[in-house]
Amino acid sequence: MKKITETELKSILDEHKLWLDGKGGKRANLTHADLRGANLTGANLYGANLRGANLYGANLRGANLTGANLYNADLTRANLYIADLTGANLRGADLTGANLTGANLTGANLTGANLTGTILEKKTEEKQEEKQPDVSSVKAESNLRSEIEEIAKKHGMKVDSIALSFL
Repeated sequence: MKKITETELKSILDEHKLWLDGKGGKRANLTHADLRGANLTGANLYGANLRGANLYGANLRGANLTGANLYNADLTRANLYIADLTGANLRGADLTGANLTGANLTGANLTGANLTGTILEKKTEEKQEEKQPDVSSVKAESNLRSEIEEIAKKHGMKVDSIALSFL
């Protein structure tokens, strides 16, 4: 596994942007890259190859990972808050403890992915001040469970339980 420096990562992302804009460049190939703890906040990794990459603890907040290949990637404790993972290949990925609050997983392949301790919440604009149950959110939570169950069903999996607790 090759450790990618900040300079190398910036160069790869710049080339990827050119490729996306149709101005030459090349698609980001970060196969088996060591990106532990990398700051990829808001990065455009549309269609990037991150197969087997180590993204342990990486900050991918708001990143565009649409159609990205994250097969067998380690996303343990990664921050994927409001990230776009539409159509991403997360097959066999380790998402243990990852924050997927507000992330778009439409069409993502989660077959064999480890979702232990993953935070799957809908994005809320403001945190609730009181620790009292908010009855108005019950429908939203059941919709979220239905969405998760539907994704799991598409990939031959089932949801055994979802645990929620007050922050």
